Amino acid sequence: MSSSSAHHRDSSLWAGEGDPFSRRGYVPASVLELLDRSGASLRAAGRACRAEERYVAAHLCALRAAAAVLAARTGAGGFSRPRSVWEVLPTLAPELTEWAGFFALAAGERAAIEREGRKVTARAADDLVRQAETFVGIVQDLLGVPPVVALPEYLTPVAPTRRHTDLAG
Repeated sequence: MSSSSAHHRDSSLWAGEGDPFSRRGYVPASVLELLDRSGASLRAAGRACRAEERYVAAHLCALRAAAAVLAARTGAGGFSRPRSVWEVLPTLAPELTEWAGFFALAAGERAAIEREGRKVTARAADDLVRQAETFVGIVQDLLGVPPVVALPEYLTPVAPTRRHTDLAG
């Protein structure tokens, strides 16, 4: 467990009036750990020098934030068959349905990057970083935890990719 997660165990820091955990008086450690890992992925995306690495890290950030919502809202029963986080999220958090659809599409692109070496533009990667950051903020608000994830004031410039024509000549 990361050191920042250890600090989150003090329920007085997290449980406020009206948050979903105020009845129990704490935010489960698993939820906080997922949010911590989401933040780490977002920071990694901001530091990535390749657009593909940035895109994958940004998607992983959003995936971990969505998993925090699932961890907060599911019981021990679970589901009968393996399902995508993006498929389950709208059933447990209908207010995140559009986000789930958006990141489900990005999951296909991420898979193509990881499996097939597909290239993405720096703009597409940067756009996904911004969307992931917004999504994390919405998730934190939804779960009643204060913002714990923030991007640096700037993104590391992405190294230009060489085109296939550049390689030939």
